[in-house]
Amino acid sequence: MSSAGVRLRQLDLTLFDSTRYGDAVQRILALDGDGLRPMPLGGGDAPESALRALGETDAGRLFPGSYAADAAMGGLWLYYSQLEAAHTIVQNVPSQEGSFWHGIMHRREPDAGNAAYWFRRVGRHACFPALAEAAGAIVERCPGVKFEAGSEWDPFGFIDFCEEARRDRGPAAMRAAKEIQLAEWQLLFDFCARPLD
Repeated sequence: MSSAGVRLRQLDLTLFDSTRYGDAVQRILALDGDGLRPMPLGGGDAPESALRALGETDAGRLFPGSYAADAAMGGLWLYYSQLEAAHTIVQNVPSQEGSFWHGIMHRREPDAGNAAYWFRRVGRHACFPALAEAAGAIVERCPGVKFEAGSEWDPFGFIDFCEEARRDRGPAAMRAAKEIQLAEWQLLFDFCARPLD
């Protein structure tokens, strides 16, 4: 397992630290929540300042020496709910990480069938064990939420859970889905963006 994969074991996602990725990335994430803000399950709005900052740079400048710079850039656009911009990037990233971001983007559209297609292409990812653990901890804090995180991450089960949360709009299920989605974003972003040791 890569050193990035070893770092994924950190479960307390409130310790996500945007300064790990350099000053430029930290400044962009600081424009809305520092990478700690749960994103909507669908599309959403973003501060104009964040969109301008993202549009004025590129993956090579933001993520020099990282494991998957283009994939991380797609993740930044997803953090700001810019699904089309993220899609343009990740559809050209022929790796597990590109497929993972692609699946997240389609899940948020929402297009469950297309999301499932991309998650089948991901297979098993190094983020999955930590994500299953994080999801289990989140569900435990949300009484009445019916989502079985299990010991193995099930991206297809999470697609279904997000669909149900959107339809039901119950506050506990919606909160859990958004918190799990944030954990997923943080883990995958860290895997892609953190400079290699």
